[in-house]
Amino acid sequence: MTATDATRDAARGAPHPAVPYRDPALPVAERVADLLGRMILAEKAGQMFQTMVEVGPGGTLADEPSDHGMPGTSDLVLDRHLTHLNVLAAPPTAREFAAWHNRLQRLAAGTRLGIPVTIASDPRHGFTDNPGAALLSGPFSQWPETLGLAATRDERLVEEHGDAARREYLAVGIRTALHPQVDLVTEPRWARGGGTFGEDADLTGRLGAAYVRGLQAGGDVARAAGLDGAFGRDSVSTMTKHFPGGGPQLDGEDPHFAYGREQVYPGGRFDLHLEPFKALLAAGTRQMMPYYGMPVGLRADLGSGPEDVEQVGFGFNRGVLTRLLREHLGFDGIICTDWGLVTDARMFGLPFPARAWGVEHLSLLDRVAKILDAGADQLGGEACPEHVVELVESGRVAEERIDASVRRLLAEKFELGLFDERRYVDEDAAAVVVGSADLVAAGRRAQSRSVTVLQNAGGGAGGVGGGAGGAARLPLAPGLRLYAEGVPDGEVAGFRRVASPAEADVALLRLDPPFEVRGPGFESFFHAGSLELADDVVAHVAEVAAAVPTVVDVHLDRPAVLTPLVALPGTTTLVVTFGVGTPALLDALTGAVPPEGRLPFDLPRSTAAVEESRSDVPFDTADPLFRFGDGESLPVGDDVAA
Repeated sequence: MTATDATRDAARGAPHPAVPYRDPALPVAERVADLLGRMILAEKAGQMFQTMVEVGPGGTLADEPSDHGMPGTSDLVLDRHLTHLNVLAAPPTAREFAAWHNRLQRLAAGTRLGIPVTIASDPRHGFTDNPGAALLSGPFSQWPETLGLAATRDERLVEEHGDAARREYLAVGIRTALHPQVDLVTEPRWARGGGTFGEDADLTGRLGAAYVRGLQAGGDVARAAGLDGAFGRDSVSTMTKHFPGGGPQLDGEDPHFAYGREQVYPGGRFDLHLEPFKALLAAGTRQMMPYYGMPVGLRADLGSGPEDVEQVGFGFNRGVLTRLLREHLGFDGIICTDWGLVTDARMFGLPFPARAWGVEHLSLLDRVAKILDAGADQLGGEACPEHVVELVESGRVAEERIDASVRRLLAEKFELGLFDERRYVDEDAAAVVVGSADLVAAGRRAQSRSVTVLQNAGGGAGGVGGGAGGAARLPLAPGLRLYAEGVPDGEVAGFRRVASPAEADVALLRLDPPFEVRGPGFESFFHAGSLELADDVVAHVAEVAAAVPTVVDVHLDRPAVLTPLVALPGTTTLVVTFGVGTPALLDALTGAVPPEGRLPFDLPRSTAAVEESRSDVPFDTADPLFRFGDGESLPVGDDVAA
């Protein structure tokens, strides 16, 4: 038996006496102080790291290093003392997810101090599949992406969505949401725009605050369910991102990659990008994630008048994290860096350098020291607590500085009830709550409501099946012969699917968002570059639209250039969606659930207009094709044929 094996065996069998930090009757501050006083430096250091973890087959613990280079679960918990883990893909069922969580908590309960694990997750209730941004919904209810929620303009709906996510997260043991994302889409080409609430700072702030209230059980929806509205055991902690606002990226490139590291403010609108974060601070968001971006040539007020901002990534930036966020804005919650600022890694078999923008020349130890000096409490996507131990033991960082961060991290666990009745979850209940019929129906209805009609065939004239609009004029009449592309088999209930436009009364073409293929590997998940539909796609759509009245649906994860589509025949309806399944789309197109969507951003008229706009200024493309807020309601009364 190795020394590590002996340590693990001793940890698993260690008894836990009745000590103050285990007494739920004591105030959180007393429990934190008692536990902190018992911790050795290595245990403290482990709290300051949060990295990815995978679920093993059948809900088992993944104890072998993964193909992506992630350490095994027991290594992280027993050897490195980590108690914050970011779970990746969900297993097929909620019961397996809950069983995995309970196995993980039993592993942690057997350590010397029995500190429970806080499980975090990227968004997993939409349609996005990107391991660096959001995950497929799997067994969870499926809702529109946040752009779709923004299209509804409905704060109550957004809070209900947050509450649904809260209930499903709690059922399987997820206690930190690595969202919402309240960056502004001021650079249309930016690959992360799909996770935002759009281009408008006021709308983003209002909807982001509702999202926080829903997840943290702090709003009217939770109170209506009998909760008290306070942050606690029924809450999911929100980590708002990406402070002080992603979006103004040079040429729209993404700072996951070295070519996108520069963040620029040619319009001098740094303060505007702060506004949504202020709204979420007021709503009580518990955690904050700074962005990868490195400000270039930025002069801003960090609390004591305009000054030049250090040209390093925001996770390394003391002026932004300590002076602006902590001191000026008064945030005393948890600051966790974005993932992978320190250590080079491999993703999908390819090198993936650390996002140490502006400090690439520093050693790993010096990068960690700079992050701590900047004011972060936790390093995301990293599992190297030995660096913190070395910094303290060498005298470069005071242990009191470590204690300040660990105190915040432990307090969150106590408030969430993880040391008490919420350490484990009910696996049977998880199978009932997650993906329940009421939540699935609510998600589908929200998808339908988010559908945004930009042009209804025939304008204000005609009716179903005739007139200027023809059969494509909304609402569609059930029972039509439908030719469909981009639609899986079995998803056109209420219509008769046919094999060609020549046989159809109406066509439905669902188009993917335009982007330049990047890659290979991890880079390929990011939709970046051109916003224009490919010439062959436009030509094909025009061919179908010339043959039969057509509904064209474009999925938008960025503000695409749709100029060629508005030139299609007047018998064409143009809609855009932001994460909508075909059944929900047909509910909207037939009027069963009327579409209410309004654009959450401008749609530019041309690539030239995008290139000439200023990356930090909203609504800055010249003569946009469609404006923020555009969207038609379905005709009613005399406008619809009987």
